[in-house]
Amino acid sequence: MKIIKVIFCIILISLNNIKYVFAEDFDSWIISFKNYAIEQGISKKTLDKTMSKVKFLPKVIKYDRHQPEFYEDTKTYVDKRTSNEKLKKGKNLFTSNSHLILKVETEFNVEKELLLSLMGIETNFGKYLGKMDILSSLATLSFDKRRSEFFTKELIIILKLIDSGTVDSDVLYGSWAGAFGNFQFMPSTIKNYALDYNNDALIDLKSTKDSFASAANYINKLGWKKNNPCFYKIKLKDNIPIKYLNTSAKKIKNKKKFKYFKKYIVNHENIIINENLITGIITPDREIVENSKLLEPAYLTFDNYELILKWNRSLRFALAVCTLKDKFTNEL
Repeated sequence: MKIIKVIFCIILISLNNIKYVFAEDFDSWIISFKNYAIEQGISKKTLDKTMSKVKFLPKVIKYDRHQPEFYEDTKTYVDKRTSNEKLKKGKNLFTSNSHLILKVETEFNVEKELLLSLMGIETNFGKYLGKMDILSSLATLSFDKRRSEFFTKELIIILKLIDSGTVDSDVLYGSWAGAFGNFQFMPSTIKNYALDYNNDALIDLKSTKDSFASAANYINKLGWKKNNPCFYKIKLKDNIPIKYLNTSAKKIKNKKKFKYFKKYIVNHENIIINENLITGIITPDREIVENSKLLEPAYLTFDNYELILKWNRSLRFALAVCTLKDKFTNEL
């Protein structure tokens, strides 16, 4: 009898989850979500202040369905985000904040070039932080069925951060996907990795101090290895088995030691690295870009590259970050 009661309770909980996630209209969803949020420990005061202003944003759904990572070829995507103009802006930012950035680099053991690259590609050094109401963006994507569970969790997290006074709800404007600040942190990233580096009792990821320290803390905790390689662009021989060609950012599969892959790489002798390093091969255009070549472009990727994928699950994003990082290495 007890087992039947437990199963019944589980079914009820599941039905409640389905109810708040999959309501037929947005207004009904808001009501159900508020009830769920209260169950999660969020105060009625915070919900009244925040959710009363939330709106459904049709543009968010449009952006979600048409991300550049899904249609731009790799060369176009990377070139746009690693231009000489961006390099110049990054150098100017470093000059103005060198004491802070060098301090953060030493404290978190993360290259200044990587931090500048991440900020440059995420927000063009704070110029494009996004103007979308983050709470409305998260609510819209939570209501939408495509990734409802993920965005519902993110919305709950940001409301808890507001409830605790960690984050000021009045400044929460950012990307269509709910990311915030100079380095575009999602709520779960803010919760787990963001720092009040200037000790003013508030995490402000639009400030230089908090944002740089938080980004360095995040990438450090992910396991970034300073001065280790990220990727090499390669030319593949026709005899490489298809199973070694990765096109998904979810996981790089069929990795081997570099010395194993050498037989499939044209002019591999030009790549000067430890032959025992574990590496994978990606061909990012193969399943996305129409009429793309089977073996071009191709890249040899390493552990640091895969850590960038944890920051943003996009093969092209990670290539752009590492490319701009290398450009800064030659300039700073």
